[in-house]
Amino acid sequence: MGKAAISLIVAVVILVVVASSSLFIVDEREKALVLQFGQIKDVKEEPGLAFKIPLIQEVVRYDDRILALDTDTIEVTPSDDRRLVVDAFARYRISDVIQFRQAVGVGGERAAEDRLEGILNPQIRAVLGSDGVTSNTILSADRSDLMNRITEQARARAEPLGLYVIDVRLKQTNLPSQNLDATFARMRAEREREAADEIARGEEAAQRVRAQADRTVVELVSEAQREAQIVRGEAEAERTRITADAYTSDRDYFDFSRSLEAMETALGGENSSMVITPNNEFFTYLNGTGALPDIGPDAGTDAAAGDEEDAAAGTVEGADTGVTLDAAPASGDAEADAPEADAPEADDAETGTDAEASEGAEEAPAPEGATLQTTTTN
Repeated sequence: MGKAAISLIVAVVILVVVASSSLFIVDEREKALVLQFGQIKDVKEEPGLAFKIPLIQEVVRYDDRILALDTDTIEVTPSDDRRLVVDAFARYRISDVIQFRQAVGVGGERAAEDRLEGILNPQIRAVLGSDGVTSNTILSADRSDLMNRITEQARARAEPLGLYVIDVRLKQTNLPSQNLDATFARMRAEREREAADEIARGEEAAQRVRAQADRTVVELVSEAQREAQIVRGEAEAERTRITADAYTSDRDYFDFSRSLEAMETALGGENSSMVITPNNEFFTYLNGTGALPDIGPDAGTDAAAGDEEDAAAGTVEGADTGVTLDAAPASGDAEADAPEADAPEADDAETGTDAEASEGAEEAPAPEGATLQTTTTN
């Protein structure tokens, strides 16, 4: 290969290198500045292919999209002197790359964010701490108006930087950590007070319900007892009427009933003792005849003698057991029974009369004038 061919190849290579160094592509998402020895020579804002002088000029690219900035947390003091901790975020874009380059220099977007944060924080403090702005205002629907004021003021101060602030918003608004415990305690006390009020109202309502229920119960029980007393009284009156009619219509039934009541009363004790002859009138309705058993003249004498022995024994036994039987002779009964004796002789009749008198003294029924003293030992 001759020298001419080699020179041609070298020239072509140099031409390709020079051409590639002088061409650059501008993306649709960015803007480009052509600098020559640090001086701005051209601005490329439209996407496409562009030229520059190789080795002398250089290209600096800036993002043309909407950028985001999150500020650090700061404390603000509204007009009600209630400190709040807030942090904000902003949306901005580079509107003028020449001003931007002149303002931030070689720092680029990082330097621009620091400068923009230095603008936003003072504006947030100024607006949220202005007159008439309280913590309740910041947390209410008026918050959007405050954010618009902050955005307008930050936009005016960021314009010399070649930046356009689109929007500024608060991410969160909290109380300082040292105030959170006191605030939570106050909120807890308020809720406990409301709960206590609800419980008290519930107890009051429950007491009213209980009192009404108790009153209703007392009224119902009283009414039921009154009706029961009325029914019971009517039943007692009817029973008394029926009993009185039965007593009036049948004399024997009255005697029989009164005898049973007397037996029930006399023999009701658990440890009672009674010494009396079996043929006494007291046991008239227990022997099944409904009348006193027949007693002959001899039997009357023997009965009288036996009754005296039984009376003596009964007196001793009564002394031991606590039961004493005292009998007083009833002259009327003796005289009434004397003519009824069946003995043919006067002596026998007289003896029978004495026996009957003695027997009457032993029986001593209460209706006939005898006195029966019964002592119950427990």
